[in-house]
Amino acid sequence: MMKWGIGNMKVAIISPIAWRTPPRHYGPWERVVSLLAEGLVKENIDVTLYATGDSLTTAKLRSVCKAPYEEDRELDAKVWECLHISEIMEQAKDFDIIHNNYDFLPLTYSGLIKTPMVTTIHGFSSPKILPVYKKYSRKTHYVSISNADRNEELDYIKTVYHGIDIEEFTLNENQGNYLVYFGRIHKDKGTWEAIQVAKMAKMKLLIAGIIQDESYYKDYVEPHLNDDICYIGSVGPEERNKVLGNALALLHPIHFEEPFGLSVVESMACGTPVLAFNRGSMPEIIQNGINGFIVASIEEMAGKIIDVMKISREACRKTVECRFTQEKMVREYIEVYKEIVNHS
Repeated sequence: MMKWGIGNMKVAIISPIAWRTPPRHYGPWERVVSLLAEGLVKENIDVTLYATGDSLTTAKLRSVCKAPYEEDRELDAKVWECLHISEIMEQAKDFDIIHNNYDFLPLTYSGLIKTPMVTTIHGFSSPKILPVYKKYSRKTHYVSISNADRNEELDYIKTVYHGIDIEEFTLNENQGNYLVYFGRIHKDKGTWEAIQVAKMAKMKLLIAGIIQDESYYKDYVEPHLNDDICYIGSVGPEERNKVLGNALALLHPIHFEEPFGLSVVESMACGTPVLAFNRGSMPEIIQNGINGFIVASIEEMAGKIIDVMKISREACRKTVECRFTQEKMVREYIEVYKEIVNHS
């Protein structure tokens, strides 16, 4: 059997089409896919990216959906998802491996094609989708994005943490004078709790992110907005760097099992430590007293702000340089591809 190296491997990557790859603002899955695709191209791998037609990539781009369905409400999401996924599956024979970043739907094709498939599970939106994952657990290869996000009923080939392009983030060695909340405006993400922490600490809070739950925003966020509690909307890459880097700390009072948490790593890349609830992957990312603190309540979070001031911002940056870079993520996926192709 031929042993595959890097240079002669043809990889197809399927990205979501809710947002552009990479996203203009919000779109964590699309952002990770973009970083992976660009990193693989730098390693001289033949990459074909299946994404929206307006996507930006140095890989070969194939698309059936011209624009993201979240940005063009005339598009029926289910229709274009079906067309998008079927496009790559009908061309499966052209590739050595297919890397699925589109949740569970592409799995239903995996028994109909000969090309091996690896699926990065970016989180479980609901226990209701598990039957699909369980059915194909021994027919495809699953990658988890944290050990905490693994389901005991599934088989995994590896855990690969998300990586970021660290050059997009500037280390700010000076502590800021405000707190920041960076994420979806939703009960799961704890926007209201972040507001309470800022009030207890008597500090300014900047809230950045898309409003995913309008009623939650109107009932639990909007009434608190003033000169000290400011909602600045969804921010793009350049502004993200400034908002995170100029903060004293990132507040991450989540109420769900966070599969990974890109904003946590991005904040650390800027030198800004993180205060988070002990949910999901947070203990795998945050080291108490080194790059932040894991806490159990909003009262404890507010009380830890004085301790955050003692944390080395350079140490926060070092965490990312050692563990969460684009290059590290790409190298680990290449090893996954090699293992799959050489044993298929």
